[in-house]
Amino acid sequence: MANLMKVDPTQKLLTMWKRLSPLPGGKLVFSRVIGKMIPYTGSIKANVMVLEPGHCVVELQDRMAVRNHLSSVHALALANLGEFTSGLAMTAALPPGARGIVTGLSIEYVKKARGKITAETHCTIPELREKTRFDVVAELRDESKDVVARFKANWQVSAKATAQESVR
Repeated sequence: MANLMKVDPTQKLLTMWKRLSPLPGGKLVFSRVIGKMIPYTGSIKANVMVLEPGHCVVELQDRMAVRNHLSSVHALALANLGEFTSGLAMTAALPPGARGIVTGLSIEYVKKARGKITAETHCTIPELREKTRFDVVAELRDESKDVVARFKANWQVSAKATAQESVR
């Protein structure tokens, strides 16, 4: 994995997924490694189940650490799950050298979230110009397949950074 440090972040992410996910416990290991890289996201201990360019599925187990006073999954744990899922799908779809930053978030809570919650994103990266903005959506469903929340992240993505921008 030492050679991965010189690889584009998108390629690094997908290479790590392809190496780990087929192994027994590999998806869990991948999920925890990503959680260490992104500590706030790692706090919910969500598990990546599917990752491919433009598509991601992540599961969150309902447990005391992510619950609110109403005995349901906390609103911000759901937002964190949506941001994680949509961000992985989008990042995995980026062309080499592109980079992105979230410029806005919104979430619609449809019903109380209880039990295992599964978030799924399908997205397509538009043609990138200097700075391109677009939305990436994640739907969060409970074990009955009912939508509990719809999450939307607005991303600003730039094509390959210039040498001057890389110095900053």
